[in-house]
Amino acid sequence: MKPDTNWLGALPTDRLLAEMSLWSADLGSLTAEIRRVDALTDIYHIDVADGHFSPALLFFPDLVAVSRKTSAKPLHVHLMATDDILLDQIKQFAEAGADLISVHAENGNISEALDLIDQLGLVSGIVLQLQTAVKDVEPHLGRISMLTLLGTRIGVKGQDLDEQACPRLQEAKAMIAARSSTNRIVLAADGGIREHTVPSLRRAGAETVVMGSLAFNAEDFDKRMAWIHAQPREA
Repeated sequence: MKPDTNWLGALPTDRLLAEMSLWSADLGSLTAEIRRVDALTDIYHIDVADGHFSPALLFFPDLVAVSRKTSAKPLHVHLMATDDILLDQIKQFAEAGADLISVHAENGNISEALDLIDQLGLVSGIVLQLQTAVKDVEPHLGRISMLTLLGTRIGVKGQDLDEQACPRLQEAKAMIAARSSTNRIVLAADGGIREHTVPSLRRAGAETVVMGSLAFNAEDFDKRMAWIHAQPREA
């Protein structure tokens, strides 16, 4: 199962997008979990961590392949991998069925990584950690279609949203608007996504939020998603 070739251009622009983090799904029932949320999912977010770049050890190509067999929604692989294995990881997750691969601005071989993602025919993105200046990604804006700003420390669940998160989103939004290139760039917020933080992240410019427990543990999933879709953007 695969999304349409122009899936990126088909993403809604009139509401907040829902990017479901499979890290928060019941991985022992992954197929059932995907089917449970699939109708109201815009993108699946798959964290891949090597235990070195990030303290976590997360998601393998086989799990991406299972997700690919279960849903035609776009699969966004967020690679947290050291430079020495980054290119090989890109190839493995592309083969497993990823549609979008995001690499970190902190990777030393980011340009080579973006070249490879493009050569493989996939959509590319960049992720920024809290300590990385938003302006550092500016030289790459013409090459990417998603920019994800982390609002918490990398690879650790359950953290509170950092106070820098919203100002950094506002800065990124202005930078994207001011660029000379015309490619669509979806601005994403990842980390610290809670009921009390989503409205401020949306107002700060987030076009999609990476939802974990906020979605998968919701008592009424349909009601939660209606609330997400109704979030007003900044006037």
